[in-house]
Amino acid sequence: MGVITEGRKALALTRRALRGRVALRAVRAGIARQGPLPPRRFRIAVYFADGEVNMYQIRQWYEPLAHLARRWPVVVLARSATGARALLADGALPVAFVPTVRDLEEAVDAQDIRVVLYVNQNTRNFQMFRYGRRWHVFINHGESDKMYMTTNQFKAYDVALIAGDAARERLRRVLWDYDLDARTMMIGRPQADYYSGSLPYTPDERTVVLYAPTWEGDRPSAHYGSIRTHGEALAAAVLASPGHRLVYRPHPRSGVVDPEYGAANARIIAAITAANVADPRAQHVFDDGPALGWQLAAADLAVVDISAMVYDRLAADRPLMVTRPVDPEALVDTHGYLADAEWLSAEASGRFLDEASRVLADPGAADALERWVRHYFGDTAPGAATARFEAAIASLMARWEAWDEGSADA
Repeated sequence: MGVITEGRKALALTRRALRGRVALRAVRAGIARQGPLPPRRFRIAVYFADGEVNMYQIRQWYEPLAHLARRWPVVVLARSATGARALLADGALPVAFVPTVRDLEEAVDAQDIRVVLYVNQNTRNFQMFRYGRRWHVFINHGESDKMYMTTNQFKAYDVALIAGDAARERLRRVLWDYDLDARTMMIGRPQADYYSGSLPYTPDERTVVLYAPTWEGDRPSAHYGSIRTHGEALAAAVLASPGHRLVYRPHPRSGVVDPEYGAANARIIAAITAANVADPRAQHVFDDGPALGWQLAAADLAVVDISAMVYDRLAADRPLMVTRPVDPEALVDTHGYLADAEWLSAEASGRFLDEASRVLADPGAADALERWVRHYFGDTAPGAATARFEAAIASLMARWEAWDEGSADA
């Protein structure tokens, strides 16, 4: 058994190395097509140390960052070959591929970076923290009530840009000796100003259900994923109904820890294909595209797991249900919206259509959602969050310049 295990590990390492070499060749070609980055051009950098599997964390920031770049050019510092390959293929922002610390040093020295933005808590972020005389700003990749949103790692950053009052309350409850007024700025959700993508179906009288589960999680406290426990029954109910359309958007990491979770995901995808063959008018959708926006805005009802998708949908001010985790060790923060959410249990998934009808017919749902939207995101008028995001960056730039002038006079 030990020999077999070691052999599998060796094979996995070989495959990983091969994927890395293929990605590296693609990155070199992409960098050549992009051309050299002009020196001293960029004052804002997005530090991204992850690979392709976590591209969703930065893709949702493309549009706000592109808008910000009209005033201050933005460059992405990419540490992973697969991540850099995806970034270059997307072509949304200029990319500096900096796989080694020496590469990173050279890129930093070549530019005038005053603000560094971080979309996640990758441990390699600490290799960038070593550079002083610039702001290190956590912008995250979503808003939620998951334990991730109150990690003590917030203290590693100079400033965190948070969504709204709910985030402040969450951090105040958990973080010890953390100056919220000095180290956080509320900006709402700028991504919501740039909902993107076109409908992959022709709208009709069908009720559109978005099912957007998260991955299975890598520890019991984060076992929020519902594909195995809720998803197959939910999907079967929707696919069997001539009055409903399913838009299925699973997390890209689904199945990376638990193969059975990945197998359930594959079965739902296959069921969607079969349902569309049986009735082409149904136009059910398996959605694994990079664009996030049309799904949130178009669906009549969204069913999501405890994840940032709860709050992405909340910002759209449309009806939603949240799957209740089956694992009793999964942490559920009921101080905020989840205390008032419409829950879908695993047992109720088989009668999902009845549950959906009940939620959609609730006359108080819209008013409740609006209250929670304001609590989590503040003003959600078009462009309001973008304006707050850019005002926050402008204030940091002004403070940097004031410090720089003061140090020059000293």
